[in-house]
Amino acid sequence: MTYPGIGFVVWRSKEHLPEELVFRVNYLGGDMPTFTLNFSRSGNQVVGQYYNFIRLGVAGYTQIMESLRDTALMLSEQISKIDNMEIITDGSAIPVLSFQVVGDPGFTVFDISHELRARGFQVPAYTMPADAEDIAVLRVVLREGFSRDLAYKLSEAITDVVDRLRAGVGTGHTARGFAH
Repeated sequence: MTYPGIGFVVWRSKEHLPEELVFRVNYLGGDMPTFTLNFSRSGNQVVGQYYNFIRLGVAGYTQIMESLRDTALMLSEQISKIDNMEIITDGSAIPVLSFQVVGDPGFTVFDISHELRARGFQVPAYTMPADAEDIAVLRVVLREGFSRDLAYKLSEAITDVVDRLRAGVGTGHTARGFAH
């Protein structure tokens, strides 16, 4: 099967890839060099989405995206009720939401990300690009299969983590390793 307009480029080794094509992102609190369409996943996700669009048609794909949007809005509403949390994007445009810590509660988005990872949730924390580096956010991307039940459990986990961090109490979890 061929996909018109989709191509792939492979370099034999790192030294053959021009440095000006590599960009660096702050991902989970660390610097990560990347050369993909989306730094979290390789470009093959584009092909997968194209396949799903063809397979499901406009109506089926629209139904999935509307469901994800509704779940994102529900999750952002729950997070907005947590003290010191401010929603930046609520998931109404695309099923991605981001939020930040406001005020001075004594913890950061990186603390929240670390504690959520220990509970099995991967919620990356980022600092913004140049001229906004002092702003750090958490980002949740909802993909097909991310249910309302899972969103509710995530909101409960965020609430619990924030409450424990605010109280200065350890969460009792040990973070598992994470590899890109």
